Amino acid sequence: MKFEQTKETLNQLVADLSQMAMVIHQTHWYMRGPGFLTLHPMMDDFMDDVNAQLDEISERLITLDGSPYSTLKEMAEHTKIEDEVGRWDRTIPERLEILVKGYRYLADLYQKGIEVSGEEGDDCTQDIFIEFKTATEKRIWMIQAHLGKAPEIDA
Repeated sequence: MKFEQTKETLNQLVADLSQMAMVIHQTHWYMRGPGFLTLHPMMDDFMDDVNAQLDEISERLITLDGSPYSTLKEMAEHTKIEDEVGRWDRTIPERLEILVKGYRYLADLYQKGIEVSGEEGDDCTQDIFIEFKTATEKRIWMIQAHLGKAPEIDA
């Protein structure tokens, strides 16, 4: 079959972007403290971005004759982003660190996608992976800047 590794990576992203959306929701819902009024609505933008990536990734997988995961059970079984029950005792910086960890994982997965789609000659999917890796690295930079840290991006 054609583009098998690319399709596997796309489907992994379906599970992981779905989980990342939940992590962002949790940050949004359980946020308290200084910066709340600015950061709480910003999480809506983060969710919109992840959901837009999820939709494009899923549609590309379908275009390649793949079948995206489409149940909560499949997402939970296949995601590699950690799950945690919501808690009120995390500070906003701690919550943002959790987001950075998830975004770093996604950036690495996009890099894997860049490599496998290149090896398989799928330039169109590779272009999507490059675009989303770039956007994810920018998100990391912005959160890290808010935390007073350097981006620490491995390009």
